[in-house]
Amino acid sequence: MVSDGNRLIAERYQLVRELGRGGMGVVWEGRDTLLNRQVAIKEVLLPNTLSPGDQERQLLRTAREARTAAKLNHPSVVAVYDVLEEDGRPWIVMELVSHPTVEQVVLTTGALPVREAAELGRQVLSALRTAHQMGILHRDVKPSNILLADDGRAVLMDFGIATVEGDSSLTRTGMVTGSPSFLAPERVRAENAGPASDLWSLGATLYACMVGRSPFERGDPMATLNALLTEEPDYRRIPPIMHPVLKGLLKKEPADRVDAEEAERLLADIIATRPASADLDVAEKKKGQGPGRALLAAAATVVLVLTGGAVAYFRTAGPAEGAPRATAQRAAATAPITPTATPTPSATPTPTPTPSVTRVRPAVRVWQSRDGWSIMRPTGWRGALGEAYTEWTRRDGHAHLGIQAVYANTDPAELIAGEQETLRQNGQDVVNHGRRTVTHQGTPAVQWEFSWQAEATTEARWARPGTRYREIRRAVAIGDTAYVLSWTVAEGQWQRNRALMRQVINSFTVGA
Repeated sequence: MVSDGNRLIAERYQLVRELGRGGMGVVWEGRDTLLNRQVAIKEVLLPNTLSPGDQERQLLRTAREARTAAKLNHPSVVAVYDVLEEDGRPWIVMELVSHPTVEQVVLTTGALPVREAAELGRQVLSALRTAHQMGILHRDVKPSNILLADDGRAVLMDFGIATVEGDSSLTRTGMVTGSPSFLAPERVRAENAGPASDLWSLGATLYACMVGRSPFERGDPMATLNALLTEEPDYRRIPPIMHPVLKGLLKKEPADRVDAEEAERLLADIIATRPASADLDVAEKKKGQGPGRALLAAAATVVLVLTGGAVAYFRTAGPAEGAPRATAQRAAATAPITPTATPTPSATPTPTPTPSVTRVRPAVRVWQSRDGWSIMRPTGWRGALGEAYTEWTRRDGHAHLGIQAVYANTDPAELIAGEQETLRQNGQDVVNHGRRTVTHQGTPAVQWEFSWQAEATTEARWARPGTRYREIRRAVAIGDTAYVLSWTVAEGQWQRNRALMRQVINSFTVGA
């Protein structure tokens, strides 16, 4: 169809270039010559194998799609401008939204940040509520049907199988339409579907924003449908703050699901939750002090990571309940025992000086993550939980430790290669000191050493502008998760901190 470029449809709409092609048609970038504006034009291609009756039904269905979508005046719904027929097939003229789909964003850059996903869900939910109030169901909410702009605007498109509640004239008995991975159970069971079915699909879509796939995707349509009907989602890789809304939307029975109003409230709570930012040293000092520890636990949040262009998430929290017993024993062993003076008979007692006790401060302390990993982090460094990752910074700003967990891409070599490219593009005067394969506690890992110059615009807010830093990043995959460990020190201090670096980085452990 590329040869149709510059062709006029209905003597008004010019086809400029093909944007995409699927099983049911072609989408063109076009121009409305009357109003002189860019538009998207959907050319519906009817399969030659369809009988005349089926072709007629498809034409009616397409016209209904346009009429349905045209009724919706909402910023999160692609606007339909016109519908016409030419060459025996329908053409739909729509708003041109030049943004990638959520599916493309997640596949290309990784999981969405939590609050971004919640905001996307809120916008799509608002669009669905508007449609539902008009008696319109979408019936195919999924990541590939949502466009995501750089400014965060989410736009729901393709009401191609949308239906008005109670209108079954275009649906054949036993025919299930929609993407299997995102279908509501009642639709698979051929039961009556309503607004709750769209909410289920929204829940599955938000889940996919977090891990890159539907919670029921099994690679085979029948296996997927069986999982959808009989299995519960695995929430272990979902940030805890998202659990209430996802569990509410993904109830098997429509009557048990949260309604749109409750879902909107839960999403608003996520969006309103500011990233936790806490001094982990202070948190540890307050361990066991009631309110202080409770506040830190309440501030536990999902941490989102930008690594090699891949946005991923992992969970962090305050210290685990109580320090590990082995840590307490080691701390006790390092504290000198104060000798007890034994009285000596004397005619003239002389005062015995009180022995001075010098306590040796350990260089590192155990940090235990609720995600199951631990590390011996440097003592006295300030820690923070934020939307970047879990990090510790030396108080003079000349040393930094970071831990990232990446679910979207678990190949260590690809992660490091991506980070090399990202830093190269940022133009921070990066000098490569080599990349090599190392062994981390028996597991192959990839380690990159480099130096870079901190500028005023550097994203690392802890870094001092004008300072040159040396850094290693080690990526290691354990199970279905890859971890990126970063150690950064002012270049002039690199050599004398190497021993501490090796102790800290090599102590990183996942599991018991």
